Order: sequence, then structure tokens, then C-alpha cells
Amino acid sequence: MSQRPEALRRLVPQALVVAFLAGGTCAFVAHDKEVELTVDGKPRTLHTFADDVDGLLAEEGVRPGPHDSVGPSPHRPLADGDEVTLDHGRPLDLTLDGTRRRVWTTARTVEDALHRMSVRTRDAEFSLAPSADIPRGGLELEVFTRRTVTFLADGRETSLRTNARSVSEALEEAGIEMDGMDEASAPLESFPHEGQTVTVMRITGSEKVKEERIAFRTERRADPRLTQGTEVVERAGRTGIRRVTYRLRTVDGVREKPRRIAVEVLRRPRKQIVRVGTRPLPDSVAGADHLNWTALAQCESGGRARAVDSSGHHGGLYQLDAATWQNLGGSGRPQDAAPQEQTYRAKKLYVSRGASPWPYCGRKLSQ
Repeated sequence: MSQRPEALRRLVPQALVVAFLAGGTCAFVAHDKEVELTVDGKPRTLHTFADDVDGLLAEEGVRPGPHDSVGPSPHRPLADGDEVTLDHGRPLDLTLDGTRRRVWTTARTVEDALHRMSVRTRDAEFSLAPSADIPRGGLELEVFTRRTVTFLADGRETSLRTNARSVSEALEEAGIEMDGMDEASAPLESFPHEGQTVTVMRITGSEKVKEERIAFRTERRADPRLTQGTEVVERAGRTGIRRVTYRLRTVDGVREKPRRIAVEVLRRPRKQIVRVGTRPLPDSVAGADHLNWTALAQCESGGRARAVDSSGHHGGLYQLDAATWQNLGGSGRPQDAAPQEQTYRAKKLYVSRGASPWPYCGRKLSQ
């Protein structure tokens, strides 16, 4: 009986060791979790001590990119029996109805990607089969949806359901031919969009050649040797000649305004040079200054410097004809000259011919 306490003392440490090992095993088992990880549709069952989704992916050497999809959230705590999904983003260079753009998708097939983007695929044409896989590196895809395009040609309206890549291709499908100078309201190489209306214009045309005159310009040079109001043509101008080609078009039976398409100068115009007097007119004319020129002008023209008679041959204050005016040194027509010049030249006429140029009103000079 004296040995029993000693035996108990030996058993206590052993019992403590066994208890410690048993507790550690329970803790180990408690932290181990069985989860399912699905990457791009391929599931695997894993055992992990990771606390959250991000830790699980790190254990597997997976780093999600900016276009990847992870579910649930990477920071969500991980529990036994959880399912984690990772879908890698794939670049898709998509040309949809002629418009090219790059999109990222986690879909693994062409059909699924287009469905997620709400692209109408019924009756569409594809450069790849809809069931084709999209690899991690991405791919290029062209899609041409079914569209309704309307043509107005030859007085008829034709609507067409088409996958055409160009207006020209759609016209051919509609059985509408473009001949000669015909034009369409949209470029033939452009893409026909849903609901678009294209008008075909039937055009006939010809060319017409005409010879036209080219007006000459006049250069006026001051000449102090001539009195003011006097102009002398030093070199006469000459009109030029050009040959002009016009395009004549009729669009759907309506003639358009001719359009000039070519010009050939046959003879260049030569400018006219006119010497213009700058020397002031004399203030008086000996032998005529004492007469009543105001009364004569009032009688002949009502005192109006620009008056012209009913025949159109006589004008000015003193109703002189152009030939008489020019013989007196004037230029142009008397009614275009200043009143001072008209009176000066009328005085010169009086000195040479007296009052005879004014058979009725000449007597007014003496009043």
C-alpha cells in the first residue's frame, strides 16, 4: 500500500501529455476546411487552412486580374463546404455591323459572350461558329446582324432584310442596278444600318461647250496736262475669249443647273488705259463771263445738272449732245460732268458759235 502514491505520481505527467496531444489534434481538425474551387468551369475539391477566399487563391498560386470574376468576394471568410468560382477575363476584338471595339468577357464561348452583350444573333452571320471557344488569349470576331434596309428607286420602294456588308451589296441583293452616272444617297461602300433608307437617283448627262467673252479692266492714270473732267483713252481695251465646258445633268427627269467643269482661255483680255485730267479748269472764259448762265440753265433744263431730254440725245444744264460736248474737250456725256465743268464748256461754245446752239432759250443769256 505504500507504493500506490508513487505510482500515481508517475501517471499524472503521462496523462497530461496525452491530454495536450488530444487537444492539438482537435484544433488541427477544426481549422482544416474542405472547399470546392472552380476555375473556368473546372471544379476541384481542396483542403485548406485559409481564412478567406483571397487566402485560398494565394495558396493555389492564382492572382485574379482586373478583368477576372471571383465569387464570392475575395475578402469573405472561408467555411467548410464553401464553393469558390474564378472566371478569367478574355479579350474579344469584336466587329459588330462594321464597328470595331475591344471588349472583355468571362464567357468561354462566342455564343455566351454575345448573349451577355445583348447582341441580336438570330439570322446573324459570324466569322466563327457560335459554339467556338474563346481562349485565354482572346480572339477576333465579326458579326453581321440581320437588318431592314429600304431603297427608293425608279418610283418604287423596296424593303430588304439583309446581312450585307455594304450598300452596294444590299442593292445587288434587292436586284437594283446602278448604271452609268447613277448615284445613291449613301456611299456605296458604306455600311447599311437598321432602318436606313437609301435613294437611288437615275442620272443622264452630257457636255456643252461655249465660247464666252472675258471683260477687260480699265486703268485710270492721272494726267496734269489735261484739265479736270477731261479723259482721253490712251489705249483701248480688248475683251478676251474663253472656251467653257459645262456638264448638263438630268436627275430623275429633272434638269439641273449646268455646272462648269473646264475653262480654256483662247485670248486674254487687254486692259484699257485712260488718262484723266487733273489740271483745274479756268474760272472764266473771256467774252462769256458777263452773261446770265443761270437763266439759260433754268430755261434749258430747269437748272438740273443731270437732266436728259426725251430723245436721250441731249443732257446736262445746257442740253448739249455728246458729240458737241466731246468737241469742247469733255469726256463721256455732259450730264455726267460737274456743274462747274458744264458751265465752263458752255461758255467756250458760246465764244465760238454765239447763242445759236440754244435757239429758244439763248435770249435768256442777256436778261
